[in-house]
Amino acid sequence: MAEINVTSAADGSLISSVIPDVDTVVTIILILVAAYLIVKVADYLLRKISEKAGRYRITVTMVIPLLKIIVYVSAVYFILRTIFEPDLTELALFSGLFGAAIGFGLKDIFADIIGGIVIAFERPYQIGDKIEVGGTYGEVTDIGLRATRVVTPDDSVVSIPNFAVFQEAAASQNAGKTEMMVTIDLFIDPRSDADLAMNIVKEALITSKYVYISPKRPYTVLLQDYPFYRRIHAKAYVNDLRSEFEFRSEVTRRAWAELARQGILPPPPGHLAAENMAL
Repeated sequence: MAEINVTSAADGSLISSVIPDVDTVVTIILILVAAYLIVKVADYLLRKISEKAGRYRITVTMVIPLLKIIVYVSAVYFILRTIFEPDLTELALFSGLFGAAIGFGLKDIFADIIGGIVIAFERPYQIGDKIEVGGTYGEVTDIGLRATRVVTPDDSVVSIPNFAVFQEAAASQNAGKTEMMVTIDLFIDPRSDADLAMNIVKEALITSKYVYISPKRPYTVLLQDYPFYRRIHAKAYVNDLRSEFEFRSEVTRRAWAELARQGILPPPPGHLAAENMAL
């Protein structure tokens, strides 16, 4: 147990110092190492299990941030029990020191930790979701105590402070589901056969190996007419959100190959850009 010395200063104030002995330091180190190993091993095992869970993959991975909170809070509790005697005086002392630490520079860290707890329980997004926060779009790969890690489409890893959940709108593209809606836009010459073009895009869409169609997950192919071009707007769900870009690329490639074979061309050069600038 740590030795706690309380002496009175000349002005009558109390000066407290906590001097942990060697056994206490060793115990604290062991607690921290154990917490770290438990989190790492559980994280590895849960991710392995999630890959075999099919449509429940994201549900399984969402246990990870909850587990982190439980393990780290438990570790802090046991460390405090190791350092302090469990009486009201020392609890009040620690609360005062902790409050002062938050006020003098740890408030941002504390806010991020609270944000991590809110994310774990409220679930505005989950590990495996495709989200957009503050202009950053990508897949959530980890929700830590301080930050959420997101992998963007160009494979960059972005750390978003958890406190952003209180300041920024977080848009989840799949809301915890493995399937996700993907939109595809193709622009064709305004003189082209619109019905034929829509049928070609529809065929490329529904025959994709990545598509997921059900009564609750329908597909849509729409046409919009503009002065210098026609826009074919297709929407469908992928069976796994990680196939978002492969799905978009495959449908676009196959659709354009058939459109070209049928003599359906893109808009005249420069007209699409001019129209977009005017808008």
